[in-house]
Amino acid sequence: MADAITSEPTRRDFLFVATSALAVVSVGAVAWPLIDQMNPDASVQALASIQVDVSAIEEGQAITVKWRGRPVFLRRRTAEEIEAARAVPLEELPDGEARNENLPAGAPATDENRAAPGDESWLVLVGVCTHLGCVPKGQSIGDQRGDYGGWFCPCHGSHYDTAGRVRKGPAPRNLDVPPFEFLDDATVRIG
Repeated sequence: MADAITSEPTRRDFLFVATSALAVVSVGAVAWPLIDQMNPDASVQALASIQVDVSAIEEGQAITVKWRGRPVFLRRRTAEEIEAARAVPLEELPDGEARNENLPAGAPATDENRAAPGDESWLVLVGVCTHLGCVPKGQSIGDQRGDYGGWFCPCHGSHYDTAGRVRKGPAPRNLDVPPFEFLDDATVRIG
C-alpha cells in the first residue's frame, strides 16, 4: 500500500497535466480577443475629455462642441436669462433634480446648481433632449428658443428654460450637465 501512495508519476499523469494546461492556455487565447474588443477604441478615448476656448463668446452667445459623440451646449447667459431662471419656483419644475455630474445625486435643480460654479453666466449642457434623444434648438441666433427662452425640441414639443430645465412637453428630465471645470477664464475642460 505504501507503494501506491509514493509511486512515481506515470506517462498518463504527465499527459493529463499537459492536456489541462494546453486547454487553459487555449481558452485564454480565444477569450482575450473577445474581451479586448469591448474596450473603447482610440477615437473614443481621445474624446474622453476636451478643452474648449471660450474667450470669444460674448454675453448672450452660445457654441456647440462635440464630446463623446454628443453635442454639448456652452452658453454665456445674459443677466436677464439668469434672473429668469432664478425666478422659477422649484415646485413648478417637472424634474426637481439638478442632473449635474459635478454635484451629488439628488441636488435640487436651482439655477446655481445648473450653472458654472463661481460664474453663473456660464451654462454647460449635454445638448440631447431627454425624451427621445433629439438635439433641441436654441443655440443659434434666430433659433426658436421655446416658451421659456432656453431650448425647444421641435420633434415632440419639449421646452427648456434658460437653465436647461424641462418646463413643458414630454421630456421627463432636465438637460444633463456633464463633468466640467474652468481651467482659466478662457478655457473649459469637459469630461
